[in-house]
Amino acid sequence: MKIAFLTPEFPHPKMGPSGGIGTSIYNLSRGLTDLGHEVSVLIYGQKEDCFFMENSIAFYQIKNVKIKGFSLYFTQKKIQKLINKLVREHKIDLVEAPDWTGITSRIKPKCPLVIRLNGTDTYFCHLDNRPVKPSNKIHEKQALQNADGLLSVSHFTASLTKELFSLERNFTIIPNSIDIDKFSVDTNEPKDDAILYFGTLIRKKGLLELPLIFNEIYKKNKKAKLILIGRDSSDIISGNTSTWNMMQNLFDKEALQNVEYLGSVPYDEIKQHIVSATVCVFPTFAEALPVSWIEAMAIQKAVVASDIGWAEEVVEDCVNGFLSHPKNHNLFADRVLELLDNPKLRKQFGEEARKKVIEKFSIAVVAKQSADFYQNIIRKQN
Repeated sequence: MKIAFLTPEFPHPKMGPSGGIGTSIYNLSRGLTDLGHEVSVLIYGQKEDCFFMENSIAFYQIKNVKIKGFSLYFTQKKIQKLINKLVREHKIDLVEAPDWTGITSRIKPKCPLVIRLNGTDTYFCHLDNRPVKPSNKIHEKQALQNADGLLSVSHFTASLTKELFSLERNFTIIPNSIDIDKFSVDTNEPKDDAILYFGTLIRKKGLLELPLIFNEIYKKNKKAKLILIGRDSSDIISGNTSTWNMMQNLFDKEALQNVEYLGSVPYDEIKQHIVSATVCVFPTFAEALPVSWIEAMAIQKAVVASDIGWAEEVVEDCVNGFLSHPKNHNLFADRVLELLDNPKLRKQFGEEARKKVIEKFSIAVVAKQSADFYQNIIRKQN
């Protein structure tokens, strides 16, 4: 098969910042090529139109059209023209697109179109308890209704999305994946009492709760150190231009001295930071299926994570990690402290965590599931 991925992001130096969606497409692309399929990646929102080949993958960078009031429409038509050209040239059999802001709402490809839920803007606004931009919700619903096949990375995301858009259609659940060889177990000893968060610094990921959690940890363990890795972001609710600045005001003065913010680091360097950590923490309020959790679990790190929605599809509480609500600062802190004080429990959780990642979230498993789904969609269209 010849599979194309339409995406706003991809982890490549030529393409700017990338998050979980880009990483997931990168991993899936590798898995599909390993199975003998051909992969193209179409990345919109780029600085220029460009084509290149790398590691057997064809990359098409797409510069958005800028016309006041009509930018989305003409960008969609530009994407449609490219997709249909590649279909005519027999370079694409099927295209998969993201659900975010409904980029495919007015795109009519001459091949099957699949949408994979990683969380619409409507979905995240609902979890954040803030209003969604009406036009985004309209485009997202139209895109989902028009798709030939629907995937979701978690049961929770599928269920809530169906409810929010009053959809009568069903989703096939195929999770995100990671490279279990790249995120393999490292025998190096972690730094003492090092607590790691990695991901965007943003309200929806619980970063305004994390200082209050760490304050409680520091009261009972003065050696505890919090390490933060990730891109800073503005806060959509307060209008503040820096979540990191907001966070600093929430730390107790003494606790702040044991906090280190490293900013963004290259994706290839993330593993070593995870290895150095004693515990990884993810106090998020809004996810679909977080790749960062899976990466930490693959390296056999004990995690303390949010207990909201999707969480139980990744972490089984008290079996391969701890789950706790981000607003319950004392309990979340106590869970972290328990792991800092108990190497045996950390080891137990870590071993169980990697076992689950291998069985459910490895590239080989997810690529095979995705390829079978694509093949079925293509068969129905022929």
